[in-house]
Amino acid sequence: MRIVDISNALEAGIASDPPMMLPGIEYVSHRESVGQMASAFPGLTADDLPGGEGWAVERLTVSTHNGTHLDAPYHHHSTMNGGERAITIDEVPLEWCFAPAVKLDLRHYADGHVVTAAEIEAELAAIGHTLAPLEIVLVNTAAGARYGGPDYLASGCGVGREATEWLLSRGVRVTGTDAWSWDAPFVHTARRWAETHDPSIIWEGHRASMTTGYCHMEKLANLETLPASGFRVACFPFKIKGASAGFTRAVAIFED
Repeated sequence: MRIVDISNALEAGIASDPPMMLPGIEYVSHRESVGQMASAFPGLTADDLPGGEGWAVERLTVSTHNGTHLDAPYHHHSTMNGGERAITIDEVPLEWCFAPAVKLDLRHYADGHVVTAAEIEAELAAIGHTLAPLEIVLVNTAAGARYGGPDYLASGCGVGREATEWLLSRGVRVTGTDAWSWDAPFVHTARRWAETHDPSIIWEGHRASMTTGYCHMEKLANLETLPASGFRVACFPFKIKGASAGFTRAVAIFED
């Protein structure tokens, strides 16, 4: 068995999210933590510890949408499946999160392009793949190569509502992208909004959950190293009560 990591590390100080959403990580070193350890053992000093060291620990200031994560239907809207209460991340069926997968290489689409159902069909035909229920669909966009860079948030294509609903109608319940969002980057959508004032174009791929509840992963990594098919994906989310998303160490698994 071969396992390929398709997750990005949670990292501070890079352009992984809009400024208001950036994660913070405070690193407490082995020497800085001596006082923490000593508080549990009155009279303990650094001289009593091997090398004068306590433990290493980190304090995080994060959103559930920082780093590689899985969105629950609840993130997309309060309802799913045409009016049912949308499930939160702790309610996502685990069967959705471990399944055969297919990768679509969409790097040739321009930044901001909204992928259509016909284009998804064409990409699947090009690799000779027919979708099966619960298969996980990954899209490799141009954003993957720009992760952490100043243009990351504006990079890559997005998958529109029509295309997302087409995937869901075939039984797909988990998708994933190496871009910041399953939808086209906001900066491009904002230009279209300024021209049309059509609210249906805003977050349209996410809103497909209102018709059929589904999850998607965002900020994936290393998708360019994967073949089109022949592997499984595991993307079990961190179980946070009532939350809209959960961090995931997503991996592609190849059986030899």
